[in-house]
Amino acid sequence: MSLVLSYIANILIIGLFLYSKLLPHKDKLNNQYKGLFNFFNSVFAPILNFIRKFVKPFQVGQGLSVDMTQIILLIVFLIIANTF
Repeated sequence: MSLVLSYIANILIIGLFLYSKLLPHKDKLNNQYKGLFNFFNSVFAPILNFIRKFVKPFQVGQGLSVDMTQIILLIVFLIIANTF
C-alpha cells in the first residue's frame, strides 16, 4: 500500500510540474493533450484554490509577488512520496 501511495505522489509531482508549465498555454494544446490537461486541472485547481484561501502571494518586489501555492502543494507531495 505504501508503495502505491509513493507512486501516486510521484505521478502527481510530475503532473503538477507539467500543469504549471502548460497552464498559460492551455488554449494552444492539441486535442490529444487537452484531455490529460483537463484531468490534471480538475485535480489541482480545487486544491490550489483551497490553499490560496490561507496563503497570500509572497511580495518579492514593488508590484511583484510569487504565488506560493504550487510550492506548498509540491512540498506536501514530496513528504507523502518520501514518507510512504
